[in-house]
Amino acid sequence: MFEFIHAEKADFSIKFMCERLGVTRQGYYAWRKRPPCQRRIVDAAYTAVIKRIHTESRSTYGAPRIHAELADDYNIRCGRKRVARLMRDAGLVGCHRRKKVWTTKRDSSAAPAPDRVKRDFTAAAPNELWVADITYVPTLAGFGYLATVLDVFSRRIVGWSYANHMRTSLIVDAIDMAVEQRKPAPGLIHHSDQGTQYTSIDFGRRCRQVGIDLSMGSVGDCYDNAMAESFFASLETELLYQNRFRGHTDARYEIMRYLDWYNHRRRHSALQMQSPINYELDHQVVAQAA
Repeated sequence: MFEFIHAEKADFSIKFMCERLGVTRQGYYAWRKRPPCQRRIVDAAYTAVIKRIHTESRSTYGAPRIHAELADDYNIRCGRKRVARLMRDAGLVGCHRRKKVWTTKRDSSAAPAPDRVKRDFTAAAPNELWVADITYVPTLAGFGYLATVLDVFSRRIVGWSYANHMRTSLIVDAIDMAVEQRKPAPGLIHHSDQGTQYTSIDFGRRCRQVGIDLSMGSVGDCYDNAMAESFFASLETELLYQNRFRGHTDARYEIMRYLDWYNHRRRHSALQMQSPINYELDHQVVAQAA
């Protein structure tokens, strides 16, 4: 009651509100002089840390990821509901996903690769299964296009390319980056949709040169490439919808910064709230100890 009076005192007199609410002014002023309780002091300290985490997450984290960050990085143990309440009181919210716009165009004359994944997006180790896709990036200079290659084991982006076109060279550049960084053994599966770039002769030839087996989902079914779609949903919500890029140089730079943050810092609910790189490092430790 007294908190409400205090919050509204700029618009209404304290005397008027006390009379309408059936409390005394003496009680209100006594409440003002009372020192804050221990819980309020702790809440204020937690809120300061929560605001810092929310800012460092590019204003994308909701209560679950902030709760995990508090425990892992600050050794603060409190309930998720308390984190949600403190965020709500501070006016902090995470990002919410929006509807996807499709960029896939199929070449009816091209023979697609078989579906070797069958919606089973699991891998026992890195460099067993990669998924790839293309999304558009709005800029004031026109649309740009981003191609990514994601390792299913850790959700890590291992290759990417950005250009102002959707030609085959866009995805060849992305797979070249992935191969250079990861140096996978022959037999790795690369899964995508049946877009013209992925069914092209040049892309197929490049994958055969490095021992990559191609896999493609069915036409027009987002669930056949669900993990790549999920990453783009995060990218669009956490970066593209929150920024207005002046041109392609600006967009490429911000995408690079986002992908670095995504791989190194962003907590993933499917990875026990770890970042992709930390998840891979834990896997290496376990594998070496076995």
